[in-house]
Amino acid sequence: MIHFLHVMCDKTTNTSPFSVHGLEYMTSKAPTPPYFNIDPEKAAERLSDPIDTARFAKAAAFATKGRDDLSKRGYAPDGKKRLRKFSTWEVCRYQLDVAPAHLRRVLKANPDLPQGSGEAGSKWFSLEEVLVLREHFATEGASNRQYKSWRPEGLPAKVISVANFKGGVGKTSTCAHLAMSAALDGYRVLVIDLDSQGSLTSIMGGAVPDEWSTAFPLMAKDFARHLLEENAVRRARGASELPLDETLTESLEVSPRNLIQETHWPNIDLIGAQLNLYWAEFQVPVWRMQVRSWPLWDALTNALQSEGILDDYDIVLIDTPPALGYLTINALAAADILLVPLGASFLEFDSTGRFFDMLYSTFASIEEGENRVRRQDGLPEMKFEWDAVRALITRFDANQQTDLANVIQAYFGDFMTTYRQEVTAMVGQAGEQVNGIYEADYREFNRDTYVRGREAFDRTWAEVKEVLLGTWWRDQQMMSEESINGETT
Repeated sequence: MIHFLHVMCDKTTNTSPFSVHGLEYMTSKAPTPPYFNIDPEKAAERLSDPIDTARFAKAAAFATKGRDDLSKRGYAPDGKKRLRKFSTWEVCRYQLDVAPAHLRRVLKANPDLPQGSGEAGSKWFSLEEVLVLREHFATEGASNRQYKSWRPEGLPAKVISVANFKGGVGKTSTCAHLAMSAALDGYRVLVIDLDSQGSLTSIMGGAVPDEWSTAFPLMAKDFARHLLEENAVRRARGASELPLDETLTESLEVSPRNLIQETHWPNIDLIGAQLNLYWAEFQVPVWRMQVRSWPLWDALTNALQSEGILDDYDIVLIDTPPALGYLTINALAAADILLVPLGASFLEFDSTGRFFDMLYSTFASIEEGENRVRRQDGLPEMKFEWDAVRALITRFDANQQTDLANVIQAYFGDFMTTYRQEVTAMVGQAGEQVNGIYEADYREFNRDTYVRGREAFDRTWAEVKEVLLGTWWRDQQMMSEESINGETT
């Protein structure tokens, strides 16, 4: 039985609410969903002519112009990025860990040191000047203070790859900010962009005209060298040689140093990326089929080791595409430390778990295939190893994601970093201007907003730096033990 508890007629809306078993209804018909009653004829009128392939080129051209226009936000009038200067407050708090009054006394006593620009009460220093000051304090400052970040002599740079085959997890922003954090800490950094989208290249202000300015020729060169060795074996046994095409011949003249470009950061260099780099994903398996003995996963490692690149830098950071393709495999094989960013959501947790499963199956398969041949030839077996692996929660919202983040932490265990990288308004604003957090002028923000936004990446760098220093220290101890054992024998 329906009881009308209250009826009010509205002549303007022609509505009449009533209650059925405690629920209110409107007697007038609600607006229908937008997918009802679509007129096919009118729908057809809204269509353009059929799209041919030339229209993609037009869209790409418009996008290129738009991208160039947008990328100039944060650039100088000449289209080149410039790194801003840092205030006395920033230098003292974030870079040298000295009191502003003490810095002023040191500058007054040492007029040959960079004095900064601006008034006495508001000095601004370029990063080049900060690095000079860092060297001065390291030699003349208090013995119980660490003004320069530790780096053991005699050991190569550490390679850190940032990877996950799920897009949108913060790989590129994490990689860029780690590079900037390390640079502000005084380290020499090389960043390698292996993602053909080239986002990291844009952040670093790189110019990459074609694939010959990317990592592609390094992979081609590694195969070309292997092909020459294969042909030498073939000649020795009277077999026909495999052809060396123009691409491979040209790659033999390429050095990693030809590809490295300076950035607007004085201690960050770049090997950039652009769309044509993706061609490597098609070309590498063709090369592999041509010469099955080529260890394709070592191409990037060989490029970095063969010409002393690892001796020129302290840290090499590699940004990978959102896929476990040949470029990513090379980045992972070259890495000493693997960072895996993910969001605190079920889908990203699930995807990251599958990523680890794919890492296992891929590299275990390589080990099994290679070691089968090595055992037959009486050679020692190969094994992939990483100094450390860390999963990092990014874009974290403590109000909504804490419970799920705790679950992810529990399941991944010691793979997880302790700190969860919080999302802040400052991160979004910096991204819109194609800048990193560290490139943003704090005067454009509330001071607290700036400090909180910086802290998100400062704490990430602190955890990565701890892993970095720990692995260096462990390597140093192993090197010392090997030296002692060598002397005793």
